[in-house]
Amino acid sequence: MSERDKAFVSWTSQPRYAGLMHFLSSKSALQYGLSFFTVENHTTADNQDNMGIDLDKHHVVSGHRKAPHSTNPYRKLLHKLYTFLNRRTESKFNATVLRRLRMSRINTPPLSLSKIVAVSANAHSGKAHEGKIRAVVGTVTDDNRLLELPKLSICALKFTATARARIEKAGGECLTFDQLALRAPTGSNVILLRGPKNAREAVKHFGFGPHTDKKPYVESKGRKFERARGRRRSRGFKV
Repeated sequence: MSERDKAFVSWTSQPRYAGLMHFLSSKSALQYGLSFFTVENHTTADNQDNMGIDLDKHHVVSGHRKAPHSTNPYRKLLHKLYTFLNRRTESKFNATVLRRLRMSRINTPPLSLSKIVAVSANAHSGKAHEGKIRAVVGTVTDDNRLLELPKLSICALKFTATARARIEKAGGECLTFDQLALRAPTGSNVILLRGPKNAREAVKHFGFGPHTDKKPYVESKGRKFERARGRRRSRGFKV
């Protein structure tokens, strides 16, 4: 390549001339007789940072949340805290907590005390997890079917009144995530749990077609509604 061609390529690769070069190489420029040359792609690793606009993905926004949508000031402060911890530490725990702080309420479902005990304080894993903190990026709720609650240290965004009373009565403690950051900045000796996302009532209605066991939307719940063929022996058969 001659020195003149090198100078031309370096001139046309500048970002401020990207729109002009795109026009001169387009079909609309042919109508005016302006497309008297073609621009070759001489991009290298050195000038990739100075390239023009990506027209294929123009105005395409990433779907991932970069901040919580909640207007709760305490949630925003926690997001600011774990943004700092994620940047200054190489802990996957902090990265996971930061990502879950940005999630919607549907994706941060509540978790009951019975589920926490069943997963992390049962007869098999109780000794292995003894002394560790259970963390839930969501709400911890009570379950009156659970008769005995062991001593647990639980960290969550929110506790219901009865759940907090039962935890403290059993000798445990209810922590917030800023208190957890002081105790375990990297998440050591912390078990991160989350609730069942598809346990909502609305999820029971999701699905398409027969044989998916989806729950019908019924306006009335009388004798004549959703109680016909297949539900009564007088109407064909009964399952």
